[in-house]
Amino acid sequence: MSVQGKIALGGVGVGLLLLVLGVPLWAVLLIVVGVPVVAYLSLDPAQRRRLKRVSRKELGR
Repeated sequence: MSVQGKIALGGVGVGLLLLVLGVPLWAVLLIVVGVPVVAYLSLDPAQRRRLKRVSRKELGR
């Protein structure tokens, strides 16, 4: 399984766990989507460029 697949599976697992614990759906979506977005936005521009370059390279472009 690819790294992105494992991350996606982990995100689904966290979302399901939060739903089972009784957290409202809007809060689950906010957490599952918001955490990666905040992590990406916290990178400086050079790190974002490097991340994009590595992602493209792994895709075989």
